[in-house]
Amino acid sequence: MTEREVNVIETIYYGFLIGLGATLAMDLWAVIQHRIWNLPLPNWAMPGRWFAHLFQGKVFHRDIAQSNAVPNELLLGWLFHYGVGVAYGILFLLIVGAEWLVNPDFLSAWIFALVTITAGWFILQPGMGLGWAGRNTPAPWKTRGLGLIAHTIFGLGLWGSGLWIG
Repeated sequence: MTEREVNVIETIYYGFLIGLGATLAMDLWAVIQHRIWNLPLPNWAMPGRWFAHLFQGKVFHRDIAQSNAVPNELLLGWLFHYGVGVAYGILFLLIVGAEWLVNPDFLSAWIFALVTITAGWFILQPGMGLGWAGRNTPAPWKTRGLGLIAHTIFGLGLWGSGLWIG
């Protein structure tokens, strides 16, 4: 194996770890919000259902809850959630370079995490029938604000995981 190949494999490995850590931070934040402010916990069954329907060629639904249920959609949703988080961690390190782990900075992790919300706003939410950036939810600005906070926590998780690994 060449040195470059080894560097890419190490970057993917550490990206996996920081993506996992960042996703765990986001989930811990969801539990904290639930306990303090009684906000509902995420229902990962609906993103799991949406993800399964992608393989049937269906991206956009009027209301994902009215679409056909799929076996193990809750498990699939959790796997999708963590898979995306890990993929974001890997992508982040491929962009900034594994050298970031030597001296992790919050700003680059935070900016990246805020950019990642665009996938939720412009692919996942419209795909599940929630509209662009949650426009069809009962409180769109609350949905957007909570999403920005959750992705800020994801950025904190990237940074914290980078500090822990580095």
